[in-house]
Amino acid sequence: MTKMVIEKGVHADIDELARLYDDLNDFLSSDINHPGWIKGVYPVRQIAETGINEQHLYVVRQEKRIIGSIILNHHPEPAYNKASWGIESDYSKIFVIHTLVVHPDFLKAGVGKKLISFACELGKELHMKAIRLDVYENNIPAIKLYEKFGFRKLCTFPAFFRIGGQDIDFDVMLLQLPQI
Repeated sequence: MTKMVIEKGVHADIDELARLYDDLNDFLSSDINHPGWIKGVYPVRQIAETGINEQHLYVVRQEKRIIGSIILNHHPEPAYNKASWGIESDYSKIFVIHTLVVHPDFLKAGVGKKLISFACELGKELHMKAIRLDVYENNIPAIKLYEKFGFRKLCTFPAFFRIGGQDIDFDVMLLQLPQI
């Protein structure tokens, strides 16, 4: 298998990212939709544009093709203020994971694992105290992946998001990073 490379996304990646989002949502609509995403609702092109403009979006490439991406920033969802995180810090020292995607042709090929590993290593390098995320409570594959890296579920927020006219419950998870 060809090596996977992670790098910051650039403006030239936006069209390919938008296609990746659509390809993934098409696949999810015909299979088990673990994240509960809907084509045209989330994720969409604007997510990629914003992530790249803010320099928070990273892509995984294999042979120049984007096969996954992740957004790492310091912008929590509003509901995060209601959680008891157990780590007091402003968000300049906390990474928040958003929009981790893997192209359907590369599911179960280690792309998600590579992205989470990257987030953890970058967090350590930048002296982050923790990584926080939210995940659809029924997205068992993602939850198991996060748990393998040491993330722990703190609580479930009912009606955290409204997707396609339906209230969706989400778990919030935390990984405390070792301080170097």
